[in-house]
Amino acid sequence: MKLIKDPKIAVTIAGNDSDGSAGMPADLHAFYDRDVYGMGLMTAAVAGNTTGIFAQQIMPVEFIQKQFDVLNDDFKISAAKTGMLANKEIIDCVADNLEKYDMGKIVLDPVIITKHGATLLDDNAYQTFLDRLLPLADVITPNFYEQQKLTGMKLENKEEIHAGAKKLQEMGAKNVLMKGRHDADQAEVTDILLTEDGSFHEFTKPQFKTDRVNGTGDTLSAVITAELAKGKSIIDAVKIGKDFTYEAISHPINVGSKWGPINHWAAEDKVE
Repeated sequence: MKLIKDPKIAVTIAGNDSDGSAGMPADLHAFYDRDVYGMGLMTAAVAGNTTGIFAQQIMPVEFIQKQFDVLNDDFKISAAKTGMLANKEIIDCVADNLEKYDMGKIVLDPVIITKHGATLLDDNAYQTFLDRLLPLADVITPNFYEQQKLTGMKLENKEEIHAGAKKLQEMGAKNVLMKGRHDADQAEVTDILLTEDGSFHEFTKPQFKTDRVNGTGDTLSAVITAELAKGKSIIDAVKIGKDFTYEAISHPINVGSKWGPINHWAAEDKVE
């Protein structure tokens, strides 16, 4: 039995996936597993299962603003992460509040392009993301396609990835985690972290072949958020996040009929 009398608090600013596999539910699973009290500030909700998403509802900006106000009126938040932000108005609202309130470390999970290459933000919202949110990030965690979009680079080798990370740092992010690409024939996946002091760090794990990968990026960024909330360094937070996500992927669970969730239980048992 866990006896945590004075837990750190982390909040996810994200959309809710009704099947529990990604978005806010995945973030909250990860916060719980890492012994951080998790809160959810909802920006949207989707009706979906492991075969697809069938409807979505974007929250009114007034409702999002009220969530920011009531949480910050009552709680000391040590870290926050962003997820699905949907449109320019919501991005502006989130940026306004991250500037207004001290919510600790800020982890920016871009949610601009899916891991399959589908675009999620229109041009106007994307530019607002660059102008308002990127400069607020203690760490940004883009996937390969988001890295290409953000940097305008092909990122075909390590030298280009290093250059792309430096470009994102010049655009405002203090630390940049360039998540590794998942090609069909590769044996390993390497994530590359550029820290605020200008040094690079690599985190490599075997590639595990499975279709149970929903919530992978959410979980990685959420674990990083939880560890930063507890006062860990960015290098330690990313290492724990990488280890946790690998264990969750490499121990599949039978939930749903197609693109199922990763296994947070396995990761909780194996990652200290």
